[in-house]
Formats: sequence, C-alpha cells, structure tokens
Amino acid sequence: MVIRSFAALAAAMRRRPPLRVVLAGVARGVEEGLVSEAILVGDPAAIRAALPAALAGVAGIVAAEGADAVAAAAVACVRAGEADLLAKGRVDSAAYLRAVVSREAGIRSGGVLSNLTLAEMESVPRLLGGTDNGIVPLPTLEQKRAIIGNARPLFAGLGLAEVRVAAIAASEKVTPGQPATADAAALAAESRAGKLPGLVVDGPFGYDVALSPEAAAAKGLAGSPVAGRADLILFPNLEAGNATVKAWKLHGRARTASLVIGARVPVLLNSRSDGAEQRHLGLLLAQALIAGHEERG
Repeated sequence: MVIRSFAALAAAMRRRPPLRVVLAGVARGVEEGLVSEAILVGDPAAIRAALPAALAGVAGIVAAEGADAVAAAAVACVRAGEADLLAKGRVDSAAYLRAVVSREAGIRSGGVLSNLTLAEMESVPRLLGGTDNGIVPLPTLEQKRAIIGNARPLFAGLGLAEVRVAAIAASEKVTPGQPATADAAALAAESRAGKLPGLVVDGPFGYDVALSPEAAAAKGLAGSPVAGRADLILFPNLEAGNATVKAWKLHGRARTASLVIGARVPVLLNSRSDGAEQRHLGLLLAQALIAGHEERG
C-alpha cells in the first residue's frame, strides 16, 4: 500500500512496535501507542515539574547540565542501544548536531547527514518531500547523491517501490554559470543508467515543472517520468530548501514533519516554531524510516 497522507501513515504505523525515544514532548506518542519508553535528559527537577501525566509511567530521566552535556548524554543513550530515535527538546540546535556528528561519540552512520521535510497540502495529491533543507549548505554532486540515497528508506516505508526525484534549478537547460543544472543532469544520467536503485531522478527542472503536469507539457517535458509528478524535490542548496519548505507551511498551509537522516537512528530536529503536531508527525516519519530500513534489509 502506498501512503499518500499523514492519516494513512498514522494508521499504518500503529501496527508497528512502539519506539524507545530520547527526547522531550512525547506525551501524544505515548497516548497513541507510538512510544513505549522515553528518556528525558536535562535538569531532573525541571523535567519532573513539566512532566505530562502520560509520561509518568514510561519516562526515565538522565541528569545533565548545559547544552553540550545534555546533547552528549542523549546521544550516548542511543549509542548504548537504549533508544530507537533521538529528538531535540529545548537544547540548542548547534550543540545537538555537534553531538550527533561527533567523530568520537556521535551516531553518524558514515555518510552524509541530511534533513528531509515531508508535506501534505491540498495543491499536491500525495505526500511531497523536500531535501536537503537543514544540514548541508551547498551540497556537491557526491553529497546530492548521498542525500537522495538517504531518502530512499523513508519512501520505502511509505510504500513506494520507486521515488520520483526532481532535481531543481533555475533553468531546464544545463548552463555553465549554474552548477546546479550540471549536477541535476549528471544525476539524471546516472538514474537512466540504473546506477541509483529505487530512485528515478530527472532534471534540471524549475520548481513548476517538477510539480505541474501543465508546466511540464508547456516546456516540452511531458515525456519525463518525473516532470509534473515528483515525490521528492532535491534542492540545489540549503537556502532554496529552507525558503521553499517555509513557503509550503505559510502559503500552502501544509502539514509538515521533518527528520535528519543518515545517522544510526532517525533524528528529530524541530524548529522553535514547530508545534506539538509537527513533533507527533515526526514520530510517524521515524517509524516509516525504520520500517523502510527493515524492508530493505
């Protein structure tokens, strides 16, 4: 079954074993059976004072003081096999990511870490992904290859045997002054040669061509297996990704959830403006990512 909405994702993930989580703010996940255990890291007195009733029976507390120490202690729980995913509470994002990518004590799986946001909005008849919109400022061709590879297990968990990836740029023509166009063309060529299993990549495309069948037809690209029906947008740089995803939320009224992928476990990196629903949807994405890894062995 291909999952096309967050409601369908929630229904599918309820059939999976609940997660053991290192994070703050997981009460709804516990109530809905997504979370079996939570490890909360920080000031024990402050945690107990703010602890929701739903967590009283499942939460463990690890004492730590200061952003770097809190982040390191949380990552250590994952390294010890005590949790299935990691999520950020109120700790500083920079400290959190430093702990995740630490060469000595982090949980990087060996490749590139990337952020992927999945959106549900009325204007697109499926869940739409965008990457990387939070980690790599100006990805090289090699990094872009790793970024879309990171996304593959998540979409497998959503029931997609193949992911249609649109590599976007400012033009559909390869232009020397626009490196993103050359990278997109290179990835498309690799895809046609069968070098990117599970991914159908095409481009360079403008954003409109990636999602609008009408725009694709008007520009003579209706024959592309991706144009007008992309599942995943590969952004040329972090600024483009960040701005586009915020536009989905603001102008597209999108429901969104994000994950950092490429680590040993799913990593939730929520923005300060994200609410409880986005954190909850992030748990569903983590379940889907884990399911996708299991499916692929």
